[in-house]
Amino acid sequence: MYASISASQWGSPAAPRKALLIHGLLACSSSWVGVAQLLVAKGFFVVAPNLLGHGWRRGTDYRMSTLAEDLRSSFIENMTYDVIVGHSLGGPVALALLPFLPKTKETNLILLDPPLAIEGTTEMHLSWIRNEFANGKTTEQLINDYGWSRRDCVLHGLGVSMCDQTTVEGVFLHNKPWSFSGLFKNISPHVKITVLVSDPKVGAVCRLEDIPRDVERLNIRVLPGIGHCIQYERPDSIVDAIQLPRAKL
Repeated sequence: MYASISASQWGSPAAPRKALLIHGLLACSSSWVGVAQLLVAKGFFVVAPNLLGHGWRRGTDYRMSTLAEDLRSSFIENMTYDVIVGHSLGGPVALALLPFLPKTKETNLILLDPPLAIEGTTEMHLSWIRNEFANGKTTEQLINDYGWSRRDCVLHGLGVSMCDQTTVEGVFLHNKPWSFSGLFKNISPHVKITVLVSDPKVGAVCRLEDIPRDVERLNIRVLPGIGHCIQYERPDSIVDAIQLPRAKL
């Protein structure tokens, strides 16, 4: 693994397949290590950037379009990706990134419980986030509450520690109203989309009614019993969602 303030990388740049992993709110690039290791074992070179305002990065504009524009640096030197994965906030960011993708490149886009619309007021969600900062859980509490591995709990805490409340408030305030189902429009025929939805009973933020049904090459799968952080609880489901010939993985 190679890590910098802007991104983490796993595997060899000469690998036959490339994957871009986009984290969610209060997370960081290193939080993808479990998924990245699985992908490297399948022959991928993996890049995971830190979004603006995360991983010690600073920003002032947190509109979804700006977060996506900032990731264009991940495509330098003609870098293209076979797979793009976005978790939570990273889901709408990944959708906003689609216009920048090559028009003829087959790309698998996998969205992990993306918040396409927010129910309730912005202040309600900001109140929850403020509580996260004020009463952050310890590693042991995360293990007991969610059953995540110790590694993932530590990396979750690291992500929170490298983000500040100003960033989080900016993300909500700069994206009012929070409505991103429209980003599914005009998807290139070379893009396959899979939406993995967490179980509403254990913390899902993606509502099935917010996912358009008239999109070609769109697959939706609900994961019973799985919470919002699919990358921690079912990383194998992400690899299974990649629609590439097995012989080439």
